[in-house]
Amino acid sequence: MEKHLHPVSGFLALIVSLLLLAFSVYAFIQITDPDKGFYGYLGVLAFVASMFIGAGIIVISPNHSRVLTFFGKYVGTVKENGLLFVNPLYKKQKISMRSENLESAKLKVNDKLGNPIEIAAVIVWQVSDTYKAAFEVEDYNHYVKVQSEAAIRHLATSCPYDHMEDERAAITLRDGGEQVNHMLEEELLERLRPAGILIKEARISHLAYAAEIAGAMLQRQQATAIVAARFKIVEGAVGMVELALEQLSRKKIVELDEEKKAAMVSNLMVVLCGEKGAQPILNTGTLYQ
Repeated sequence: MEKHLHPVSGFLALIVSLLLLAFSVYAFIQITDPDKGFYGYLGVLAFVASMFIGAGIIVISPNHSRVLTFFGKYVGTVKENGLLFVNPLYKKQKISMRSENLESAKLKVNDKLGNPIEIAAVIVWQVSDTYKAAFEVEDYNHYVKVQSEAAIRHLATSCPYDHMEDERAAITLRDGGEQVNHMLEEELLERLRPAGILIKEARISHLAYAAEIAGAMLQRQQATAIVAARFKIVEGAVGMVELALEQLSRKKIVELDEEKKAAMVSNLMVVLCGEKGAQPILNTGTLYQ
């Protein structure tokens, strides 16, 4: 478990260290006098004491920390900022508490239905437990990178790309939006918790079919869109024809038998469903000529 240490201010230790260093320089100068040879021993002692005290002085910037160990035993973590003094024999490991951005590479994986896709994500993470980050994993930065790619791959294989092949899918990578991002965040939190890493945000930054099937899938999407558009056009045309026949019959503008109705329906459907504008033809005879 992470333990917080609250060391004393390092200004007094810095002053003492500088005074000892100055005295050691003065003592080394005095040894030139034969009657003051003992100053040499004092100078050595003062210099060693100055270096020893100086080894315990640490400077911690905002959103940084120091993990302290004493001959292999974890002592605690210092998160206070400023000039501080700790036991000079402590080993000090610097760990940043700032938020970090990780932009994954474009990974080529298969979705739930086996279609090859390309996917990438942007992840914002932060060290929340310095003890786990320092001692539970070998290199927490490398651990975050590897586990993030594993989480992205697992997410891609858990959901289909879209509804084209699985219309009953509850969540798809393309249309999932916040749900997909939330699933990715939960996956990352579970994987990175042993390293003391907190995930602040995770977003899919790139999503596309792989190059070898992108063209075929684009044609399929276009065909689906054309069919859907044609369906709407036919549905609207049938309604308009039905309305036209009803209005003609109700207002008794013209009496049409079944053959004339069939001809009128055919002509209206061609006009309404055609891609190009209709060219009118004037009939100066009867409907049967």
